[in-house]
Amino acid sequence: MPSKTLFIVLSSGEHEKLQIAAMTASVAAVSDRPVQVFVSMNAVLAFEKGKSAAERYQGGEISKIFKEKNVPDALGLFGQGKALGDLKMWACSMILDLKEWTVDNLVDGLFDGPLGLTKFLADAEDGELIAI
Repeated sequence: MPSKTLFIVLSSGEHEKLQIAAMTASVAAVSDRPVQVFVSMNAVLAFEKGKSAAERYQGGEISKIFKEKNVPDALGLFGQGKALGDLKMWACSMILDLKEWTVDNLVDGLFDGPLGLTKFLADAEDGELIAI
């Protein structure tokens, strides 16, 4: 029996939350589970093109440890999930509008396009939804 699609709403820009979302999404995707990630609110800011890791990741004690120990980068994990599995990422169209951005303002190769929350939630009705 095929796995239900995992739908992740990622709204926090906090490093630890970006990291757990990336780990969850990439492991599920490479384990043959379809994944869709809706990136909204402050999380969108972490994907801005041209930001360094220091600018991109803000967090607490675990964030500091991630940086010290060179834990695999969250954006890289999302990229691996996309390359090796069925992982789609959507940028919240409302936040893009508010920032006067398009998907071109975000890191290349990660996003499948802009999407509204209503459409994402409608798609998620037959899957499993988590919010981070």
